[in-house]
Amino acid sequence: MPIIATWNVNGIRAAVRNGFLAWLDDVRPDIVCLQETRAGTEDLPDDVLRPPGYESLWRAAAKKGYSGVAVYYKPGFEPMEAESLGDPRFDLEGRALVLAYKDFTLINAYYPNSQPEKARLEYKLAFCDAMLAFCQQVRRAGKNIVVCGDYNIAPTEIDLARPAQNENSAGYYPEERAAMQAFLAAGYVDAFRLFCPDPGHYTWWSYRAKAREKNIGWRIDHHCVNREFAGRVKSVIIQNAVMGSDHCPVLLTLKN
Repeated sequence: MPIIATWNVNGIRAAVRNGFLAWLDDVRPDIVCLQETRAGTEDLPDDVLRPPGYESLWRAAAKKGYSGVAVYYKPGFEPMEAESLGDPRFDLEGRALVLAYKDFTLINAYYPNSQPEKARLEYKLAFCDAMLAFCQQVRRAGKNIVVCGDYNIAPTEIDLARPAQNENSAGYYPEERAAMQAFLAAGYVDAFRLFCPDPGHYTWWSYRAKAREKNIGWRIDHHCVNREFAGRVKSVIIQNAVMGSDHCPVLLTLKN
């Protein structure tokens, strides 16, 4: 039963200092999708690029130390193809890696932060539109989809600890929630919600005011699958006790 992990590491070099490789060795997911890596292959030593039992693929931003995604995979889980999204607006920021497998297409996505005062909301919504169009194209070709990563969106009021106070906060703007609801309405499922309808489950916490200790968080890291593939999802687990970033890992297990 393959396990696909997603984790915004808030800088791969910092994450390595904070125990990422030990977590990888302990949990041993089959595929690991990282966001906000902030590094390219030229910046990293071999033990980070190829930890024991893994190979990796990287997409860095043109701007040094910014954004970027990576995928680690075990032998036997090599993608048949790997590509970027194919849109220079987003590829220049290393926003996505698209991996083709026999049973599904996996997209590791780092959705833009819309920023205070909605400074990058237009760019964020353009990314959401591009992702939906890309996924629909893949589905029309008869393939299944897994989109995992940091969406930078809390979809509903139960996905953050203080919704009323954050109505005008990045990640919870009405336009962002509407974009995610439009994505789901087009035939996709928030995989975590297949198993857990309850509030209080978060994947990101501010470093301020002991937010993580108090569990004042947001659920903004997701796995979404096309509706036809939802029956293949066995479980989704939020590893909220794992430190090393302001986000925590989320593990999706697929049935064989």
